[in-house]
Amino acid sequence: MTLPISPRLISFLVVTALGLAALLIMPMFLDSFSLLQATLFVAVAILALSQAFLWGYAGILSFGQAAFFGIGGYTYAVGVINFGDSTGAIALSMVIPAAVAALLGYFMFYGRISDAYVGVITLTVTTILYELSNSTSGDQYRIGSAQLGGFNGMPGLAPFNLPGQPDQWLDEKGTWYVAMGALLLIYILLRGLLSTWFGRVVVAIRENETRAMLVGYDVRFYKLVAFSISGGIAGLGGCIYAAWGGFVNPSVFALSMSAQAIVSVLVGGIGTLVGAIAGAVIIQALINLSGTQSIIDPSLGIGIILVVFVILVPQGLLPSISALVSKLKPKQLAPQRLGHETQEVKP
Repeated sequence: MTLPISPRLISFLVVTALGLAALLIMPMFLDSFSLLQATLFVAVAILALSQAFLWGYAGILSFGQAAFFGIGGYTYAVGVINFGDSTGAIALSMVIPAAVAALLGYFMFYGRISDAYVGVITLTVTTILYELSNSTSGDQYRIGSAQLGGFNGMPGLAPFNLPGQPDQWLDEKGTWYVAMGALLLIYILLRGLLSTWFGRVVVAIRENETRAMLVGYDVRFYKLVAFSISGGIAGLGGCIYAAWGGFVNPSVFALSMSAQAIVSVLVGGIGTLVGAIAGAVIIQALINLSGTQSIIDPSLGIGIILVVFVILVPQGLLPSISALVSKLKPKQLAPQRLGHETQEVKP
């Protein structure tokens, strides 16, 4: 007798196959400009994934994911200028935001800050970093050979290169392979993490923190680890964003970036990783579209989308579509045992 395949496993395999297809096929059909734009979509999708994991599974709503996104971007910029090689800069763009998230999370979670104040603190940190990066325009504000540039930012950043070969820069296709490969790998790793004992504990804490604490789990530790992982993922998104444009400035810390991540998760559906990716693509596509005309401001557009989805589609796109599909499926009634005979109940 063959065992039934879990629907979650099927969805995982389907999404992975689609991701691999996009990774390999899109460079065959898109020109350099379109492929470069697709890389931008990947960067914001990674940011949305970090928010989806933290909020949808760990139950921690951060209003400041742009803080780690921006730290990752600036870390890559400083690292690639000083090292002359993107390999170490990419690694640091994940390690440093994760370390900052761990430090911030330690004071929040071990200080037993309530969930509402976690959102306020992360929002405040993002605002501070935005103002701080804007005030570093003097020549004295530099890290090694890298001048921070204040509101002008850090232009002329080198793109990704082959590991250990700084002279072998990657073109648009190579950058796409790195970015999309990173997105697919993060998705696979997060799905794997959530299926482990650690992931199940994190979800249990989201469902009932008090009960998890009474069972004996150190809730603060699990929240801290989840928060740190989320910061590292957002930092990688910022790294790809900086390499994509060859430029980074204080706008990576803007509140609109954090809002974009939150709205992407809401649009796709809280509690689903694929939904966050789909939501990020939809939101970024609308932002790009609004940038080509002057009818509506992108930030206003994001606000309108947020209000519409909260009122009309509170579950998000993917959960709503899934619920609709389940309703349309014909229901199979289990056979009922009547006396000594088993009869099938017909509709």
